[in-house]
Amino acid sequence: MVYKTKGVCSSAIEFEIEDDIIKDIQFRGGCQGNTTGVAALVKGMSVDEVIERLSGIQCGFRGTSCPDQLSKALKEYKETH
Repeated sequence: MVYKTKGVCSSAIEFEIEDDIIKDIQFRGGCQGNTTGVAALVKGMSVDEVIERLSGIQCGFRGTSCPDQLSKALKEYKETH
């Protein structure tokens, strides 16, 4: 699935889920070190755990962040699958 982000430096998040577990994830753009780190940390985690841990994290005064956008992407995924 590809999720178009809003309000952050990355433009999209691509991810693959199998049996409710994140198998692969890549951020397009954004702070490479941070997004690569987040992607490495969430691989192998359940969708619900990632949503719980990352939802609401903010980057400065944006009201969202790349991790928060990932939680929104996963919520959208759950609604459609």
